[in-house]
Amino acid sequence: MTFKACKKEEKLDREFQKKFKFEGSISVLTRMMVDPAATEKRGGAKNLPLRRGEILDVIQFTNQEQILCRNSQRRYGYVPRAVMLPL
Repeated sequence: MTFKACKKEEKLDREFQKKFKFEGSISVLTRMMVDPAATEKRGGAKNLPLRRGEILDVIQFTNQEQILCRNSQRRYGYVPRAVMLPL
């Protein structure tokens, strides 16, 4: 990883921590898949866009309805628990 890419990742992580009021280090708890039968959704202010069959990194189990996740493009957001399947 180049120095420039490393700095960009650090900046994205700081923005994530500020936007979601997340404290501590960002660590992946587990990986889950978006249900292939679910409808695809656009992302919103704090919601992650969903694509069928996509594998997401789970950062935090926030409540009974939502999970804080990261996708392969290093974008963060909330995802409904109802559309997530364990790997």
